[in-house]
Amino acid sequence: MLDYDIFELGDVRLSTGQTLRAAKLAYKTYGTLNEDKSNAIVYPTWYSGQHQDNEWLIGEGMALDPSKYFIIVPNMLGNGLSSSPSNTPAPHDGARFPNVTFYDQVEQQHRLVTEKFGIEKLALVTGWSMGAGQTYQWAVSYPDMVERALPFCGSSKTAEHNVVFLEAVKYAIYTDAAWQDGMYTSQPVKGLRAVGRVYAGWGLSQAFYWQQLYAKDPFDYASLEDFLVGFWEGLFLAKDANNLLAMAWTWQNGNVGNTPGFDGDHERALASIKAKTIVMPAEKDLYFPPEDEEYAVGHIPGAELRVIPGVWGHFAGGGANTVDTAFINAALTELLES
Repeated sequence: MLDYDIFELGDVRLSTGQTLRAAKLAYKTYGTLNEDKSNAIVYPTWYSGQHQDNEWLIGEGMALDPSKYFIIVPNMLGNGLSSSPSNTPAPHDGARFPNVTFYDQVEQQHRLVTEKFGIEKLALVTGWSMGAGQTYQWAVSYPDMVERALPFCGSSKTAEHNVVFLEAVKYAIYTDAAWQDGMYTSQPVKGLRAVGRVYAGWGLSQAFYWQQLYAKDPFDYASLEDFLVGFWEGLFLAKDANNLLAMAWTWQNGNVGNTPGFDGDHERALASIKAKTIVMPAEKDLYFPPEDEEYAVGHIPGAELRVIPGVWGHFAGGGANTVDTAFINAALTELLES
């Protein structure tokens, strides 16, 4: 039994000039849509994550409380549940899967929200990492629909330093002989293990390792090597390599300025946002440092920058530790009550 539903999209013309045939959007909902359809929240997934990986921020007594709100978690195209390299029939399977932008992701999510549920206003859009990128895109693409936005540990435009990191992720896969230009019959295991090692140096901060927090709750690994193998390699060995590459392309090409009507002007796109917005970078995030998001906030009318303190870096999101989860949840509660 699947714990999610499928919205049939049909043939989707993408902004990249390609067509994704018989596309499918996997999603899960939590709570009940009220009579006037005013309690809907969209909470997109992140790089390699699926709907169940978002559930750490959903629950009774939390900001995203299913007894109050109707929470829609759409799975990104490319994540293995929605149309992806791993589940799309030939000829668009594997390495032939079309390139998908954040704009394309949100266009299909908008179809789900409006065509399936008849929702005209969203009380909130929020998300972590690539989910934050989709949050920004929602606020730019549909400024009159999104009432509140809270992107955390993500960006509206992928910085060049972030692009460089993703090149390392991609080439970790490319250099595995088993990859076979993406037409493999079994996963490139060496490449996926290498992706885990690359991610280990970026996902968490220097201070996290100085303090050897991998040996403490919630990880409780016996040594650094134990952590690298048990957590990081294990995380990516469970993924499909072509799916990771498809999502990496989306991430690398993130820029709300590429939304139709803005001609690549990132600042003008941000200035069009009407949602009440709190932007929450993490203090030591190596992907999305606070100064990058301070720049973005400076171009969003009335937006607030609220930095997540601590040493967990990018993984201040993701539900990895209770302190950061409480900080994010408090901001969401405040925003929803405003």
